[in-house]
Amino acid sequence: MYLKNNETGGWQGGQAVYLKGMADMRDDLRACRICAERFAATATGHAPNPVVWFAPGARILIASQAPGLRVHEANTPFWDASGRRLRDWLGLEEARFYDRSKVAIIPMAFCFPGYDAKGSDLPPPPVCARTWRERALEVVPDIRLTVLIGGHAMRYHLPQFKTVTQAVAGWRDHPPGLFALPHPSWRNTGWLKKNPWFEVEVLPRLRAAVAEVLND
Repeated sequence: MYLKNNETGGWQGGQAVYLKGMADMRDDLRACRICAERFAATATGHAPNPVVWFAPGARILIASQAPGLRVHEANTPFWDASGRRLRDWLGLEEARFYDRSKVAIIPMAFCFPGYDAKGSDLPPPPVCARTWRERALEVVPDIRLTVLIGGHAMRYHLPQFKTVTQAVAGWRDHPPGLFALPHPSWRNTGWLKKNPWFEVEVLPRLRAAVAEVLND
């Protein structure tokens, strides 16, 4: 990823070219309007607003679902009660969680998908992942710990599991450096009560993995 030639000035120049390319990619993503008509037709009738929160050097990848309305308005991922719960699960204070050089947040869709006529969350548009996901992941080649959040991310990264519960419970069999979590939304409070093993078995291992990766 680093170029070495006379035109770029050796390794240092190659690094500058690489970083500019990564910055250009993120600018392109922020300018994306592929789903403008789709979002205009939702109950929220909103415009696209890609929430881009990742940078080269990050060691932890949060592979989440899609921004909610509050995140859409704040332009900051997990800027809600779900984010507070997630940070507690990870054992991270707010400042460290939002340090792009340490934690990359790359959802299955970068924009708020909107609500349907009943006020329910719409799913992430598949076109977003097809268009941007692999390009975004190329920006963060140093990832050592991946945390999957919710069913959409799990179906993409762990398609062999039929349910979120199975994927979360199978943490011992996942590749090294990979954890699957339920969505930290208040809607999953019932799931947490039905599955106490999650807090007893999974979270201590997750927090230890986070600390090891960031403190190494």
